[in-house]
Amino acid sequence: MNQNTMEAPMNEKEHFSGDSSAAESRRVEENNLKYTLTDKPPISVSLLLGFQNIVTAFGGIVAVPLILAGMAGFDVRNSAYLVSAALLASGVCSIIQSRGIGKRPFRVGSGLPTIMGTDFGFVAPAYSIINTMGGGMAGYYGASMLGAVLELILSYFIKPLMKFFPQVVTGTVITLIGVTLMPVSMDWIGGGQVGDPGYGAPINIAIALVVFIIIALLNRYGKGLVSTASVLIGIVVGYVICIPLGMVDFSQVVNAPWVEFPQIFRYGVDFNPKFVVPFIAGYLVTVIETVGVVQVIGEVTHTKLTDEDIANGVRADGFGSLISPIMGSGPVATFSQNAGLIPLTRCASRRVAIAAGGLLIIMSLFPKLATLVSIMPAPVLGGAGILMFGTVAASGIQSLSQVKFNNRNMLIIASAMAVGLGVTMRPALVANLPGILNALFSSGISAGTIVALVLNIILKEEAGE
Repeated sequence: MNQNTMEAPMNEKEHFSGDSSAAESRRVEENNLKYTLTDKPPISVSLLLGFQNIVTAFGGIVAVPLILAGMAGFDVRNSAYLVSAALLASGVCSIIQSRGIGKRPFRVGSGLPTIMGTDFGFVAPAYSIINTMGGGMAGYYGASMLGAVLELILSYFIKPLMKFFPQVVTGTVITLIGVTLMPVSMDWIGGGQVGDPGYGAPINIAIALVVFIIIALLNRYGKGLVSTASVLIGIVVGYVICIPLGMVDFSQVVNAPWVEFPQIFRYGVDFNPKFVVPFIAGYLVTVIETVGVVQVIGEVTHTKLTDEDIANGVRADGFGSLISPIMGSGPVATFSQNAGLIPLTRCASRRVAIAAGGLLIIMSLFPKLATLVSIMPAPVLGGAGILMFGTVAASGIQSLSQVKFNNRNMLIIASAMAVGLGVTMRPALVANLPGILNALFSSGISAGTIVALVLNIILKEEAGE
């Protein structure tokens, strides 16, 4: 994303209302998008493509509540409730982020097609509060809400900070987001984590390969909706193939309850200030990563973002983390996984993301539906993930291609990529860093972003560069 694109002025009406139909048609052709940001696909198409977004993000949404349930020692019933609460919060927050609510200067939501969900960055702080500090789930929820206030405050300082995000930084961050997610897709292809029984079994790789080929061929040669929904079609085919192979356990669907309604503060809430301390670093990291993810989505949707748009996106993260504990979930973050779907399926419509939010809310009320998706074999997601995450990385490379590769910029790119990838491949290296440093550098994305930002400030451009 070039600097002019980031800073180009855009009033609210232009950004949220769209241009004339003729101009919109030209933009569709120029940007190779079937549906642009303000397009409104038919309801049936929006629901289909919305479900496609859910499938690709589902693992990330439900993983954290399952981990939290284990920390809290919950039984199956309460574990299922945490999953349903996470789906509900994800749906509500995705709609807010994608639609945008309120007026300046209190507007919440970037207005970009976005899926939000519970964030892994808060798992370690959650463990400290629930077990080490003895706060339990009530302390966890209270700390989430108090920390969210910090993120809301920080969102009003995004605009002056954006001058530190020139294209050499944003392009590097976008590339890092895609590349650092690759190990996730590789583990999906393998069927779990390194060391798990059956990890890397030929059948897992074969299923992922089938899904990958189907998506690639349909996306390239399919017509109309077939091309746009290529990821969902590939995943469904892969899912069906896994059933006769005995890789899908439907007993979990049978045991899941039919209906589960949300309850406000089911496990209580404790606003003890001492519990918020472990969350401070997590929210600082979330701000950094959200700026990067919003820029990625702006890039792939071909949307001219103002500094205010990015601040609104960060504000939606904070607001979502403030209201999610009320529904029984934890802090949320803007997901980067789905950014890869937009250029791959050529659908940038915010209506699709809003439809996905609505479907998530419905699924939260019917645990059997949620379970049916959650039992999907990992290799199926792996075949889709490698394409989606690779597409994000390619968008970052495309952005960097517009950067002048002088000595200064080469140092910034090389250092940020090396640190970001290094931390991703060897996270144990930074595991013993004290306090806030551990949180800031525990993610390859945040570590690389920090390096890029610092070098961009201290390495001054010289005349002629």
